[in-house]
Amino acid sequence: MKAAVYSQPGAPEVLRYQEVPDPVCAPDGVLIRVEAIAIEGGDLIHRAASPPPRPDHIPGFAAAGEIVAVGAQVRDRRIGQKVTSFDMAGSHAALRAVAASRTWLMPEGLDMAAGAALPIAFGTADHCLFARAGLGAGETVLVQAGAGGVGLAAIQLAHRAGATVLATVSGAARAERLAALGLDHAIDHRAVDPVEAVLRHTGGRGVDLVLDPVGSTLQASLAALRPEGRLVFVGNAGGAGLEVSLWPALQANQTLHGVFMGTQFEKPEVYSSVSRLLQRAASGELEVVIDRRFPLSAAAEAHAHAESGSLLGRVVLIP
Repeated sequence: MKAAVYSQPGAPEVLRYQEVPDPVCAPDGVLIRVEAIAIEGGDLIHRAASPPPRPDHIPGFAAAGEIVAVGAQVRDRRIGQKVTSFDMAGSHAALRAVAASRTWLMPEGLDMAAGAALPIAFGTADHCLFARAGLGAGETVLVQAGAGGVGLAAIQLAHRAGATVLATVSGAARAERLAALGLDHAIDHRAVDPVEAVLRHTGGRGVDLVLDPVGSTLQASLAALRPEGRLVFVGNAGGAGLEVSLWPALQANQTLHGVFMGTQFEKPEVYSSVSRLLQRAASGELEVVIDRRFPLSAAAEAHAHAESGSLLGRVVLIP
């Protein structure tokens, strides 16, 4: 099969498109003929900074496609079903072998690119906002990096839960697009101080909750939070250290929730929430925004675009 691989960490140019052996379907797994691959933030971070476990390593968390083989121990999947999948590697390829427990059935009518991009972005946003932080109707939430995959998901989910939603974003065109998805107040972090803008929009009080998938913005996130507010930090899209001074948070009785989703998706409650989110997207209630599609052969170009900072939604590869 064809795949995008790399043998040492570095810039997008370390990715090569080449022939590799087909993966083997495990007894508890399925083999998927991949139709769409979502480039996730973790894919970029791993490729840039993490030495691969072996030469010609196939990166990638998320892919959707058709099952072409089923392991002997699997009873709830069959050949021909369309599924979307999550794993810590292996998505950037024409075929993907993955545990059946890390796949979700695709609802009728949902685009394959949207299906590939939904589980991580929307599953992460849903888990952070509700399971961890308990967001309720009438509360205010700040979403850092509102134009990213998790940000776009969080804006829609928080809006539909009855919250007032603020988000950092750059540019009027992005702000307008996010407003159509439920954003109440766009904060252009290139033009204004985000903390001052949050305090202005909340009458000096601060928000009840901050969702921060960036990492490098954690100190500002804490400063934008009201006393006894909650901060959920997930991932590290900014690529910087996560060191912050916690004295202000301690003095303000604020709560910090750290989330690493790589260990969460197979938990029954998280798995079920992703299934429900897929149905909501298929019904048109939620929108999975795709920024741009590239052929898998242009994976290096696609990774460079995903790192450009000019995105609105997910970048998708098509084998």
